[in-house]
Amino acid sequence: MASSLQTAECFMTQHYDYMLDTKAVGEDGEFEGYASTFGNVDLGGDIVEPGAFVESVEQAKKDGRTIPMLWQHDQSEPIGVWQDITEDKKGLKVRGRLLIESDPLALRAHAHLKAKSIGGMSIGYRIPAGGIAEDEKRPGVSRLKKIDLREISLVTMPMNIRARVTSVKAILEGGGMPSVREFEEFLRDAGGFSKSLAAAIAGKAAPHLRGEPEAKADDATRFLQTLLAG
Repeated sequence: MASSLQTAECFMTQHYDYMLDTKAVGEDGEFEGYASTFGNVDLGGDIVEPGAFVESVEQAKKDGRTIPMLWQHDQSEPIGVWQDITEDKKGLKVRGRLLIESDPLALRAHAHLKAKSIGGMSIGYRIPAGGIAEDEKRPGVSRLKKIDLREISLVTMPMNIRARVTSVKAILEGGGMPSVREFEEFLRDAGGFSKSLAAAIAGKAAPHLRGEPEAKADDATRFLQTLLAG
């Protein structure tokens, strides 16, 4: 994140992606999940702090404005309505309804949600003055303290997940191995493994990833390349 954003309002809409985490999808098009979570550093080096959305969401309610539900961040393709947007301890929790009875695209999105073939949700936002600060303990990490929420989209594949896959591929192509943490995150985000299973697999692969003498590096490399090819 450019340092100039820390002293002046950012008028360019930015995107923050989150792997899809939805509850049961109703036959009427209703669903709920998280559009953003707190405490995670994304690949752009940003971390959203609790309370970042409160002022923006409350102001939208006061103004009688709705936060658009879009398809792939396309402003010409609204596909539903957000019935509730609130913060909880985990992040920005949303409950919405796809307009499946009147919008063919919403009907398609509903089918993809049920089939879990949509990869995530992504927020479109701007940063007001004073809304961002550098993390004092982690160089290169920016803390998003206040966010002006503009829209929430359903997206086929979040950009940060694509970036994670590209990053792991680049490490392998350069003759290296990802760290245990990078491998675990890759398994969760790109491979679709649960948190516990990803941690277990990463733990088993740790000797290979760390290059320990008794580990067979070629076996680990082939395993990773097979996952990436899939």
